[in-house]
Amino acid sequence: MFTIILSLGSNLNDRLANLSNAIEILSVKTDILSISPVYETQPLYILEQPLFLNLAMLATTELSATMLLDFAKNTEISIGRQPTTRFGPRIVDIDIIDYDSTCLNSSRLTLPHPRVEERLFVLKPLLDIVPKWTHPRTKQNLKHMIDQLPANQNIKLFGHIPLPTKT
Repeated sequence: MFTIILSLGSNLNDRLANLSNAIEILSVKTDILSISPVYETQPLYILEQPLFLNLAMLATTELSATMLLDFAKNTEISIGRQPTTRFGPRIVDIDIIDYDSTCLNSSRLTLPHPRVEERLFVLKPLLDIVPKWTHPRTKQNLKHMIDQLPANQNIKLFGHIPLPTKT
């Protein structure tokens, strides 16, 4: 089993339902250990779009990193994600933040996620569920990465999504 950290976000339609649906689907091929609180955040990169809901998820899986990537992208499509502008609005976005502390650079996948250090909407939820996590490549801890961010990234607690029940 491999330990994974995923980041989920949504800023279209029923954002909370989109995240809940993604978690339900992801639970089919992962054993979810923890889900962070849900945070409402301002968009980065393309600012003229609706606010996002974001969370982080700690889980284990038997899937390889590329199989997990395919599963995550298929999950997005099953919930209704359509191709759109990079960093634009989306029904759901699922990013692999960490895969068993692996460092990987391939044409399909970079691990850990290449922009994790610049995203408070990823770092704050990580701090909630894996406070001792350190970046496998830079060896920086979460507090240090958060302290390096500009103060203009607003984030506020929105709610919670319970762990899925196993049937």
